Amino acid sequence: MINIRNEREIELLRKSAQIVVEALNLIETRIQPGVRTGDLDLEIADFIRSRHGRPAFKGFHGYPANSCISVDEQVVHGIPGNRRLKEGEIVSVDIGVELNGYYGDAAKTFKVGCVSAEKERLMKCTKESLDLAMEAAVAGNHLSDIGYAVQKHVETAGYSVVRDLVGHGLGTEMHEPPQIPNYGPPGKGPRLKPGMVFAIEPMVNMGSYEVFTDDDQWTVVTKDGKPSAHYEHDIVITNGKPDILTAGL
Repeated sequence: MINIRNEREIELLRKSAQIVVEALNLIETRIQPGVRTGDLDLEIADFIRSRHGRPAFKGFHGYPANSCISVDEQVVHGIPGNRRLKEGEIVSVDIGVELNGYYGDAAKTFKVGCVSAEKERLMKCTKESLDLAMEAAVAGNHLSDIGYAVQKHVETAGYSVVRDLVGHGLGTEMHEPPQIPNYGPPGKGPRLKPGMVFAIEPMVNMGSYEVFTDDDQWTVVTKDGKPSAHYEHDIVITNGKPDILTAGL
């Protein structure tokens, strides 16, 4: 059952999503070599609360932090702590916000100082794959058209799509149906309808798509130790281009 949201609900979702956008834009100004990921996490929480929101990740299925901060070979769900960022790393910051019972959830990968051309290309390709996925997310298309758009672009560029993790529906819960894989054939699954709200989030590896979960039971890491990039937008399906709730990232 995929929820269809009305205009009032969409505006409530937009307010939550925009707090996420503002938090990510703030944290982009703080990312530099030597910064503790735990300090970034605290600043994210303080900002969200200053906007009367709640850091939605804290306590979600027992998650211990306010945000997910994943560095280089960490794909997603990296727990912020004492790790200090280093020149040349890339870092995915994923933030969730609950405001008035509705959720926003978005992610972006940032450069720490100057990074290699290979990492720049990985980030660019991942962001492009998200843009193509959103172009495919229009009423009348099938759900699998979204993942197909990601996979086709990513694999053509010589990268791989993480298969163990998916995008998802979004609304009064942070994770709602449907699951949205970033791979697969086109033309499968339910047809998209106006008012459906999705968090689309390609996770793209420089090497193999294989991943494992670290000993902390949260951090997902590439098996071959190569870097990964991650971008996420919240969108509403319409009869034309999707309404991007997280516009401004």
